[in-house]
Amino acid sequence: MVWARYAETMPADCDTVFALVHDYERRLRWDTLLRRAYVEGGVARQGAIAVCSGRWAVGGLTMRTAYVSFRPGVVAAVKLVGRTPLFDRWAASIRHTPLPDGRSRIEYTLNFRARPRWLAALLEPVLRLCFAWETRRRLRALASALQRGG
Repeated sequence: MVWARYAETMPADCDTVFALVHDYERRLRWDTLLRRAYVEGGVARQGAIAVCSGRWAVGGLTMRTAYVSFRPGVVAAVKLVGRTPLFDRWAASIRHTPLPDGRSRIEYTLNFRARPRWLAALLEPVLRLCFAWETRRRLRALASALQRGG
């Protein structure tokens, strides 16, 4: 099982950052990982299913995740629904912390188990490096989008 945490200071308050992250139409304008993203039923909320497809350059993998927590401006967490060719289990959370100057801190935490299990020892370190690189890139892109006004 792999566990990782990444954090970045955002140039906006928690509510603004949270709203941009979970607005799937606007998300495609800044998210460096995704080529397609939507929420089944159209509204992100606890219990909703989000469908996200990665860019072809990073494998084009599509994942269906269920929101297990959704507290606007505070935290959202998702877990994988079913399995994918690379992941037996996958979950992530995004926590928002206010800073005294009107900015906020975003903390992205993820954990996963690669599949097939017999290859996990080889796959998981590679996938962790890929997630580290792409997550840092995504958080910088989010900060840039916020600076441009979303």
